[in-house]
Amino acid sequence: MTIAQAGLFRCAGYVALLLTLLGCGGDNFRDVRNLASTYEAIVCFGDSLTEGVGANGGEDYPSVLARELAYPIVNAGRRGDTTGDALARISDVVGHNPRLVIVLLGGNDFLRQVPRGETKKNLAEVVRRFQAHGAMVALAGIRLGIFRDEFAPIYEAIAKEFGAYYIPQVMEGILSNPQLKSDPIHPNGAGYRLMAQRMAGKIRPLLRAADRSTGRRGF
Repeated sequence: MTIAQAGLFRCAGYVALLLTLLGCGGDNFRDVRNLASTYEAIVCFGDSLTEGVGANGGEDYPSVLARELAYPIVNAGRRGDTTGDALARISDVVGHNPRLVIVLLGGNDFLRQVPRGETKKNLAEVVRRFQAHGAMVALAGIRLGIFRDEFAPIYEAIAKEFGAYYIPQVMEGILSNPQLKSDPIHPNGAGYRLMAQRMAGKIRPLLRAADRSTGRRGF
């Protein structure tokens, strides 16, 4: 390879990298369904991990995420919900006309030994119904399983099939750290703050991409 050819090769590599970064900011947002949603609200939908069990008022992850994004967020978490229970509450949430719904479910399915096939079916229906109303969906994954992560393939498959934005392992390292948890299955305020910061790092660029697709000013 000549010096000139090497230079061209390097330039081509830089251009490809730049286009990749400009096009998706490290994530492929083009595949997110309803990216150009015209609604406004952001809703966090889930179980006790969304409600904020184990933390004081205002320390739940949706409240912290709202402060991180400087944008109001609706906390639609309810302790004890399985994916099946959550399906019954979707009509209440779509009443907010959400632009984005962050779904965090599955922990109670695991604890109650709900068949994984049923969990996948319910979770897919949750995503489908929100999208049918015009919302983007961000699907947050958590590690569930004693010896291996039994639910990651479910989250990943649903996100890919339905065009949801997948956020993996939002609780990584939290429940194994006594300083970040309030009991064996719930974070404390510091744990929820870490969850929210991880979420913000993913949600902020998603909303920026959505704003670019609609031409509106925002994130």
